[in-house]
Amino acid sequence: MDGTWPTLPTLFLGVIAVATLVMAAIQIGAAVYSARLARRIEQTVSQLQRDVQPLIGRATLVSEEAARMVSMVADQVERADAMLTDLARRVDDTVTLVQNAVVTPAREGLALLAGIRAAVGALRGLRKGRGEGSRHEEEDALFIG
Repeated sequence: MDGTWPTLPTLFLGVIAVATLVMAAIQIGAAVYSARLARRIEQTVSQLQRDVQPLIGRATLVSEEAARMVSMVADQVERADAMLTDLARRVDDTVTLVQNAVVTPAREGLALLAGIRAAVGALRGLRKGRGEGSRHEEEDALFIG
């Protein structure tokens, strides 16, 4: 062999060196692409945080307002319940008062009227009984038998 042609081991060494350079270039390209991708992901996350932060603040305000309104509604319901309870008690007291002031004396008055009717009926019965009794005695005297 003359010295112009590389030997087979030198040729293989050259192929290995070229392959190593290609692999290094691919790895450097992958690292650069990964760094750019990481930077873009970081920017997207930052933008998302900036966009979501006001929404979270608004949601917090809405939930606080809803809690305040629920508290106010609960207070109003308690007041309405107390008012209705008081109204029911007053209606019951009024019904009792009306019953004691009107219905009971009316019953007693009706009982008194019934007693007067019975007394008048009894007096009429006694008068009729006397008149019929004397006629009855006359009829007995005329009876032949």
